Amino acid sequence: MTFSICVREQYEGEDGAEQTRYGVAVTTRLAAVGTLCPFANEHGAVATQSFVNVDLGRKGIEYLADGLAVEDALEALLHADDGSPQRQLHGVGGDGEFAFSGDECKPWYGDITGENFTVAGNLLTGESVIEATAEAYRESREEDRPLAERLADALAAGHAEGGDKREELRVQSAAVLVERTEALPITPSYDNLRVDATETPIEDLHETIDLAAESYRQSLDRYEEDYAEDDESGM
Repeated sequence: MTFSICVREQYEGEDGAEQTRYGVAVTTRLAAVGTLCPFANEHGAVATQSFVNVDLGRKGIEYLADGLAVEDALEALLHADDGSPQRQLHGVGGDGEFAFSGDECKPWYGDITGENFTVAGNLLTGESVIEATAEAYRESREEDRPLAERLADALAAGHAEGGDKREELRVQSAAVLVERTEALPITPSYDNLRVDATETPIEDLHETIDLAAESYRQSLDRYEEDYAEDDESGM
């Protein structure tokens, strides 16, 4: 019912130290995909889909926080899940990638594991959906734009290839989630956004990201000094 992408990126933080950000983005022809499929924390990003088991995502990022490698964490969860043949589960951790598509997922289904990213989808028009998603992300990695925006672009590329094949389903949704190792005075408001019910999920997600980015810039202009003072006082 879904296609999604999980990524890991290294970058230089505001203090000059090397930092890591993790992102996951997802879209489907059902409402509220952001409540079920994408999970992330400062240790990794995971997407659970097909016949969704939310615990695979929730526990997956908990295991990553406990120090497990992403492959070990997600394989352990799948081994304990009687429904694993119907699941798709993929993600990235601090130093690895993992993707699984059970052989009872609905066609077309499949996944891609690349350098620092994974993509997976089911009930798609074809393999070109996840290939286009992956290629759009690869091409964006050197761009100086927020990860949330680039992940939405990757979804747009897959959507343009046909995306979810169930055209009779009018209501759609999309979501993006980004977490990072860097502690910022104000968390970017475009890093955790959902479009829960719409006929144009990718367009609406892009518009929501743009509005959230504008709001974030306004927050920095007005309140960054106050937040910095709060941090210094331990509040």
